[in-house]
Amino acid sequence: MLTKSLRNTFLVIALGIFISACSTTAQKTQKKGDDVYTGTDTVKFLATGVADRVFFGTNSSRLTTASKATLDKQADYIKSSKISVVIEGHADERGTREYNLALGERRANAVSDYLMTKGIAKTSIKVISYGKERPVSTDSSALAWSQNRRSVTVKSN
Repeated sequence: MLTKSLRNTFLVIALGIFISACSTTAQKTQKKGDDVYTGTDTVKFLATGVADRVFFGTNSSRLTTASKATLDKQADYIKSSKISVVIEGHADERGTREYNLALGERRANAVSDYLMTKGIAKTSIKVISYGKERPVSTDSSALAWSQNRRSVTVKSN
């Protein structure tokens, strides 16, 4: 009797493990901000070799290593040219208008703050957010969204 009960318990446990192993599927987890656009087809230039924009991940205003390298070049150019700039913050089409305007502002401020750490005077920088109102791509795809999550530095004088 004890052997039969022990065997049945073992069988139930083994069957439970087998069923749960079969039903488990690997899920790809994506960290916030891991989907940053790395292409160059939408990039324009402030000057030769100085890109005018940096890109962000979904719902993120965190600057990537590549973004910081671009902003270092922008800072050198802005200082040597003695120009003022407007930093435009943009978002993709997903989310409410209000959320995307706030996100665009956080992105533009992240760029502005970084440029100021590189010696650009606060008086030389203006910040504006366009949210999702000025997309570079109007498609509804992951590529288009990643191209639209950006901050653009524009000469203002």
